[in-house]
Amino acid sequence: MTLTDNDELKIGSHTFHSRLIAGSGKYKDFATTKAATEAAGAEMITVAVRRVNITDPDKENLLDYIDPEKYVILPNTAGCFNAEDAVRTLKLAREAGGWNLVKLEVLGDTETLYPNVVETIKAAEQLVADDFQVMVYTNDDPIVARRLEEIGCVAVMPLGNPIGSGRGLANPFNIRVIKQRAKVPIVVDAGIGTASDAARAMELGADAVLINTAMAEAKDECLMASAMRDAVRAGRAAYLAGRMPKRAFASASSPTEGYIWD
Repeated sequence: MTLTDNDELKIGSHTFHSRLIAGSGKYKDFATTKAATEAAGAEMITVAVRRVNITDPDKENLLDYIDPEKYVILPNTAGCFNAEDAVRTLKLAREAGGWNLVKLEVLGDTETLYPNVVETIKAAEQLVADDFQVMVYTNDDPIVARRLEEIGCVAVMPLGNPIGSGRGLANPFNIRVIKQRAKVPIVVDAGIGTASDAARAMELGADAVLINTAMAEAKDECLMASAMRDAVRAGRAAYLAGRMPKRAFASASSPTEGYIWD
């Protein structure tokens, strides 16, 4: 078996071949955002509706650089701290651009940027009832992940570590459990710092990763983006291949039968 273009990722009504979702924040300019997104091989880019201009044609607009015909634009609710603001933000995004696939994140405070699970669940219920296809950012709690799937979210996005921390995966066990129980795609979101983190997430079985700060704050944004692209692909291939078992003791790599001994 080889990893081919037939290894599709289906989220809601969309189908992707890339399993790396790019973020659009923190880049020094829109031109760099475009270049890094291309280098990452991404097909979807998430955009903070409250922070990045995608609606006003009279001002510099991300969509002048990121072609909506080439990329799926994923509006998100970064900067929202309650369900009411999050729902309103995504309704405005749908009215402005017709976007129905959205990323929901409702934060608890400005220091940790951890999700407010109570408000997230409340917003998810309202958005799903209003026919949004909701990809939802949450903590790495398997019980919460299952509840969000039951509500009808099309993808669950557990954090690996706090947003922008670059600390990798704090609790790989929980990510694996969430994936094993899920019937919808699991996207590791937040905490990825370098290529090995992305590969590790994919080796655990994650269906995709969302990466922003690790690329935007790299010394060479495009080189890091291409490293992330390759890491995601390698991690996915390793997961599909099935790793060897871990053993307590050595196991000879060559057979001993049939040898001539002195």
